[in-house]
Amino acid sequence: MKTTGLKQRVSTRLAFLAAGMAMSSWAPLVPYAQARTGVEAAQLGLLLLCLGIGSLLAMPVTGILAARFGCRRVILLSGLGCCAVFPFLAIAPSAPLLALALFLFGATIGTLDVSMNVQAVIVEKDYGGALMSGFHGLFSVGGIVGAGSMSAMLWLGMDIVSASVAMTIAVALVLLAAGPNLLREAPAAERDAPLLVVPRGAVVLIGVLCMFVFLAEGAVLDWSAVLLTNGGMSGAQGGLGYAAFAVAMTIGRLNGDRIVQRWGGRRIMLLGGLASALGFLLVVLAPSAWLALPGFVLIGCGASNIVPVLFTAAGSQRDMPASLAVSAISTIGYAGILAGPGVIGFVAHAVGLQWAFAALACGMLVVALSGSSVAPAAGGDARP
Repeated sequence: MKTTGLKQRVSTRLAFLAAGMAMSSWAPLVPYAQARTGVEAAQLGLLLLCLGIGSLLAMPVTGILAARFGCRRVILLSGLGCCAVFPFLAIAPSAPLLALALFLFGATIGTLDVSMNVQAVIVEKDYGGALMSGFHGLFSVGGIVGAGSMSAMLWLGMDIVSASVAMTIAVALVLLAAGPNLLREAPAAERDAPLLVVPRGAVVLIGVLCMFVFLAEGAVLDWSAVLLTNGGMSGAQGGLGYAAFAVAMTIGRLNGDRIVQRWGGRRIMLLGGLASALGFLLVVLAPSAWLALPGFVLIGCGASNIVPVLFTAAGSQRDMPASLAVSAISTIGYAGILAGPGVIGFVAHAVGLQWAFAALACGMLVVALSGSSVAPAAGGDARP
């Protein structure tokens, strides 16, 4: 018997939209925070690490909270907590206070991320068809809306505090619109889950594959502009690589449910991983920076639906309760984002940025060839 319907699916999409808006709204504030606190680039990097540490510490326990108290309560409390913290990112006058605000912001974002994915797994499983790509697609849309709106307000002359408050209100309204139809209780099997389970079996493999994909996504975010400017583009044009990647990924995810439903998770991982690997190789081998742009499009298209398929697999595997599995793979995967910039930088310093991107192509080949190992647990392979 189905326990969720259209209202729950819409509410889940709104939760993903709100999370994307909240997370991306911080990006335009980074230069202002650096100027206000007077920190050097290296110190800024350590401050930004506080956000990741907050998320990484919150994610492992969120599955337990969602199982015990229901997704609705955890999503709303973490989301509204994120809204409460966000304005302090615009006013923190010193590096220690900004570090604290970033840590709390990261913890609330990490909790929101895991709890909304737990809700997504439950709703998709009850629906009996592919929904996860669409949910993650709304997160990507939220990223565009959040960063774009914040940048537009600042460009139009609104002061940073007013712009932050306006964005906070917008995110809170989206969350409150989602609230009435979020899941109040987890399934009985989830509520009886143990408080602590060490990741095992398919969950570890799924988490490692997520880490590879997140590492690739983070590399495009952090290093694509450097690669393109080294290849001859101007500084103002360097962001075109990530823009091409982000647009391709958003379009891929918004159309992903239909594609996953038709082809299944195994083919999505195989073809998507191969496409991303080919995209990285094209970026590395392109004779000019402009000819590398199609490579970033290919990376975005290929990677767009792999993580949604892996989250579906996390909800369908039998080694761990779904809520704890989602927490585990989120934590393992996020470690890739956290460590990624440093790892890529180290490899780039040792052998060159092109070789670092070539290594990412190898990682995506591993993802492509691992699809058959996780596909039996992926709901996208089961036709309703």
